Amino acid sequence: MGEDYKTSPYRRHRSDPEARGSSRDYEDDEDDGSPFSIARTKSAPLDQLRRWRQAALVLNASRRFRYTLDLKKEEERKELIAKIRMHAQVIRAAVLFQEAGNGLNAPVSAKSPSAKLPSSPTRIGEFGISAEELAAMSREHDLSFLQQNGGINGLAKKLKSDTETGAPGDETDQINRKQAFGTNTYPRKKGRNFWTFVWEACRDTTLIILMVAAAASLALGIKTEGIKEGWYDGGSIAIAVLIVIIFTAVSDYKQSLQFQNLNEEKHNIQMEVVRGGRRIKVSIFELLVGDVVPLKIGDQVPADGLVIFGHSLAIDESSMTGESKIVNKDPTKSPFLMSGCKVADGYGSMLITSVGINTEWGLLMASISEDNGEETPLQVRLNGVATFIGIAGLAVAVAVLIILVVRFFTGHTVDPQGRRQFQAGKTKIGPAIDGFIKIFTVAVTIVVVAVPEGLPLAVTLTLAYSMRKMMADKALVRRLSACETMGSATTICSDKTGTLTLNQMTVVEVYAGVKKIDPPDNTSLFPPRVISLLREGISQNTTGSVFVPEGGGALEISGSPTEKAILQWAVNLGMDFGAARSDSVIIHAFPFNSEKKRGGVALKLSNSEIHVHWKGAAEIVLASCASYVDVDDNVVLMDEEKVSYFKKAIEDMAVGSLRCVAIAYKTCEMEKVPTSDEELDNWQLPEEDLILLAIVGIKDPCRPGVRDAVQLCVDAGIKVRMVTGDNVQTAKAIALECGILGSDVNATAPTLIEGKAFREMTESHRLEVVDKISVMGRSSPNDKLLLVQALRRKGHVVAVTGDGTNDAPALNEADIGLAMGIQGTEVAKESSDIIILDDNFSSVVKVVRWGRSVYANIQKFIQFQLTVNVAALIINVVAAVSSGNVPLNAVQLLWVNLIMDTLGALALATEPPTDHLMRRPPVGRREPLITNIMWRNLMIQALYQVIVLLILNFRGKSILNLGHDTKDHAFKVKNTLIFNAFVFCQVFNEFNARKPDEINVWRGVTKNLLFMGIVGIEVVLQVMIIFFLGKFTSTVRLSWKLWIVSLAIAFISWPLAMVGKLIPVPERNFSDYFMGKSHRKKKDRSGKADTSSSKEVSAEV
Repeated sequence: MGEDYKTSPYRRHRSDPEARGSSRDYEDDEDDGSPFSIARTKSAPLDQLRRWRQAALVLNASRRFRYTLDLKKEEERKELIAKIRMHAQVIRAAVLFQEAGNGLNAPVSAKSPSAKLPSSPTRIGEFGISAEELAAMSREHDLSFLQQNGGINGLAKKLKSDTETGAPGDETDQINRKQAFGTNTYPRKKGRNFWTFVWEACRDTTLIILMVAAAASLALGIKTEGIKEGWYDGGSIAIAVLIVIIFTAVSDYKQSLQFQNLNEEKHNIQMEVVRGGRRIKVSIFELLVGDVVPLKIGDQVPADGLVIFGHSLAIDESSMTGESKIVNKDPTKSPFLMSGCKVADGYGSMLITSVGINTEWGLLMASISEDNGEETPLQVRLNGVATFIGIAGLAVAVAVLIILVVRFFTGHTVDPQGRRQFQAGKTKIGPAIDGFIKIFTVAVTIVVVAVPEGLPLAVTLTLAYSMRKMMADKALVRRLSACETMGSATTICSDKTGTLTLNQMTVVEVYAGVKKIDPPDNTSLFPPRVISLLREGISQNTTGSVFVPEGGGALEISGSPTEKAILQWAVNLGMDFGAARSDSVIIHAFPFNSEKKRGGVALKLSNSEIHVHWKGAAEIVLASCASYVDVDDNVVLMDEEKVSYFKKAIEDMAVGSLRCVAIAYKTCEMEKVPTSDEELDNWQLPEEDLILLAIVGIKDPCRPGVRDAVQLCVDAGIKVRMVTGDNVQTAKAIALECGILGSDVNATAPTLIEGKAFREMTESHRLEVVDKISVMGRSSPNDKLLLVQALRRKGHVVAVTGDGTNDAPALNEADIGLAMGIQGTEVAKESSDIIILDDNFSSVVKVVRWGRSVYANIQKFIQFQLTVNVAALIINVVAAVSSGNVPLNAVQLLWVNLIMDTLGALALATEPPTDHLMRRPPVGRREPLITNIMWRNLMIQALYQVIVLLILNFRGKSILNLGHDTKDHAFKVKNTLIFNAFVFCQVFNEFNARKPDEINVWRGVTKNLLFMGIVGIEVVLQVMIIFFLGKFTSTVRLSWKLWIVSLAIAFISWPLAMVGKLIPVPERNFSDYFMGKSHRKKKDRSGKADTSSSKEVSAEV
C-alpha cells in the first residue's frame, strides 16, 4: 500500500515531468525568439515572463502590469509560505524532542499538556472545551490531550455533537457554535479603493510631462496676458489631463470590482456535512466546530479536525508542509487532519475541531496577499504590438518636435495673420518659451496618442466582462488565459457521464440467477440468498447513505449518481439501510479505483463469518467470478455457456446505452484474515473465485440539446471526442445518440477504440491514429493523459473535461482543463482552468463562444485604434512639415485619445458573442493578430480620413468660402471643422469596427446597450466641446452647414467600408511578406513547419 501512495495521482500531477514539464517540449509551445511570443502562459517559466516585461515600451508600468503576475511579490509570497510552514514544523519537532527526552514512544504525545495549553482557556456557553484548547491540540497533534478528553467520542460529547449524526444543526445551535469557536473564514486583504486607481493613472510618464508643461504654460500665460486670459492654454491642458485620469481610474476600478467578486466565487467550495443525522450541502464558509464531514478521494480537508473512521484514508499534506508526502490517517495513531490538505486515497469522515483563523491554513491564508495577476498569451502579444506602435509613434513625435522647433526658431512658423512667431533678436524670451512649450506639448501628446497603453488592458477589460457573463452561462473561470485559449480549441475531449448525459441514473435491467429480472425490483423473482447478500453488500460497499426522516416522508439518498441508483434499487428490494449496516462491521475496504474500476469491502458478520463484497464494471467483475447463484439458491460453478450468457447480457445492455455494474461476493476463512492493524492495512482483498450475485443495467439518458451542441462544435471546426470509463458498446450507443459518431459504419477502430488498445500502442502509432479517434471506452485517467499528449503533439489546442482526482494530470496537461462543478472533486477543480458549474456539455460550447468573442473583440479594438493612430499621426506630421502648424492641438488629441483608448475599449471589448463566430474555424494561436481583412479596413478608413482632412487643412479656406472672414477666425473655423470631422469619423468608424468582415455593421447594435450608451456619450461631449468649451480646446462654434459637412465626411466612412469589404484579400498575411525569410530559416532549423499555424486558419480570413 505504501507503494501505491508514492504514485498517488494527486502527487503525480504536481511533480511528474510527464504531467507538467512535457508541455514545453511541444512544437507549438516553442519560443520563436520574440519575447512577446508566448503561445502558452500556463506553467510558463518566470524568466520568460520577466523577458517580455523588460522588452515592452511602457508609459505607466503600474497600470500596464496590474493584471499580470507580480514576479517580485510571487517570490516574496513563496518565501513567506515556506517560513510559516517551517514554523509549524519547528513547533512539532520541539514537541517530539521533548517527548523523546521524557522517554515516551508515542509519536506526538505530551507528558504535561497543560504546559502548552492556555493557562486560563475561555470556555463560552455549554461546551466543555474552549477554542484555544482545541487549536493547541490540533497545532501540536497532541494525542495525550485527546485521550484525556475521552478520545474522539468524548470530545464530540463536549462539543455537543455525535460522531454518527453530527451536530444538531438548528439555528440556535449554529449561533452558539459561532460565538464559542468562530466561523470558517479568515481575514482577507481588502481590495484597493478608488483613489489608488487615481494615483496609478497619475503615474503615466507622458501625463506627468504634460502636467509640468501645462504648469509652465499657465505661469507664462498669466505673466504675459494676465490671469483672465492667460490661464486658458495651460489650464485647458491640465483639465484635459485630469479628465483622462478620472475616466481611466473609473474604468480600472470597475474592472477591479468584477475580478474581486469572481475571486470570491473561486473559494466558495460546497461541502457535504452531517447535521441531525442528515447529509446536506453547505458552503465551506458555513462549516462549524462539531460538524461531521464525510471525506472521499479528491476532497479538500475543510478545517482542522479528527478522523472518526477511515478506510485506506491517505492525506496529501504538501499544501501545509511543502513536502509531497502522502500520510496514512486512522482514528487511533494518526487522527489529526489539517485544513487545506487533500484526500489522496480512501474515504472516511472527520469531526471538525477548529475553523477559520484558529487553523494553520487560516493563519497561512490571512498572512499572504493573494496575487490574482496572470498574463494571457493575447495580453503578451498585444504588449508586443503596443511596443512596436509606440516606438513608431515616439519616432514620429521626435521628428515633429525637431521639425517644429527648427521651423519656429528659424522664423519659418507664422501665425494665422501671416506674422512670423519668432524673430531672432526681436522676440522676447517669454513668448519664445511659450511657443516652445506649445510645440513640446503637441509632440508629447502625439506620444500619448501613439503609444496604445489601452491595447493590452483591453484584453483585461474584455476578459472581465466575459468572465462575468460566463458565470451566468454556468462557467467559472479560474485562469484568465483559458478564457481566450478556448477560442483556439480544435478538439474537446469530453467525459460521458454527467456531461453528455443527465447524470440521473436508475436501475432498469437486472440479471440474477441466469435470468432477467423484470421488473428489476420484483423480490419474488430473486433467489432468497441473493436478496440477503445484495442488501448486505450494497449497504456496506458504498460511500452513499440513506436517511430516514423521523416524522416519515420520502427517504433521502445521497452519494454519487451511480451509488444513488443502486441504493434506491436496494431500498426497493426491501433494504433497511441502518439495520443492514448494523448487522456487520467493515474490517477492511478497497475504495473504488478508476484504474481497476471496482471497489470492495471485507465484512465481519455477527456470527464471525467474513464476507468480501465487490462491485464494479460488469465485464471486469465477471472475469473474476467462478460461480453464480442459480434460481434454486444454489452456488453453481460457472461454465463457458454461462459466461457467454452473462457476457451477452452485458453486451445487450451496453448496446442499449446502459451502464453495466456487476455485484459479487465470496466468503473468506477467518484464519486468512490478518489480525494486527498493520497487516490489515496492507491486506489485499481476495478478488478471485467470486460468486456472481447480479448484473445491473443503469440508464443515464442523454442531456436535451447535447446533439445540437455537438453539431455546433462540428460547424465551428472543433472535433468532439468522448472519453469514458464505461463499456465500449455503451460509449458507442451514447456517441451515436449525441451525434459524435455519424453512424454504425463509422464505429470501427480506430474511430472507436478501447483505452487499453491505445495505451499499448507505440508513441508513433498513437500519433498516427489519434486524429481519427472519436470515442474511447474503458479508458483510465492515464489513457486520457496519453490522448491529450498525442493530440497536442499533433498541433491541436485541446480542451478536456474531468471530474476525478486521477483526471488531474490530463486537466493540467491540456491547453484548457474543464472540471465539473457538481461531480468534480476539489483536486480536479484545482487542476482545472474553468469549472463547468452545471456539468453540462452545452455550457462547454458556450465557453468556446466566449473564448472566440474575446479574440474577435480585441481584433475589433485593434482595427479601430490603429485607424485613429495612423490618421492622427499622418495628419499632424504632414501639416507640421509643410506649414509648421498642426491642425489637432494637445487638448484635442487628448480627447481623441480618450475616445480611442478608454471609451473605445469599453464599447468594442464588451461586444457579446454571435452565432457568426461559431461558423468559423478555430483561430490559430500563432496567427497574426492583424489579419489581411483588418489591414484592408484600417488602410481604407485611415487613407480616406487623411486625404479629406489634409485637403481641408491646405485648401479649407477656399473650399469653405472663408475668404471674407478675418484670417484668425478663418484659421480657427477650418481647424475646428477638421477636429469635429475627425472625431465623428472615429464615432462612425466604431460601427465599422464591430463587424470587420460583414457588410451589415448595424446588426444587433441595439442589443448592446453599453455600446450605444458610449457612442451617445461621445456625441454629446463632442457637441458640448464645440458649443461651450471653445476657449479650452481652441475651437469656435460651427454653423449648421459646417455641422452637416462634418457629419457628411464621417457618414461617407459607412458606404466606403461596405465597398471596401468587397475587395478580396490574399490568404497569405501581409506580415508574412516581411517575416517570410525568418520563418523559412526557423523551418529549416527545425526540419518541419509549425503545425498549429499551418492547420489552423484565422477566424477573419
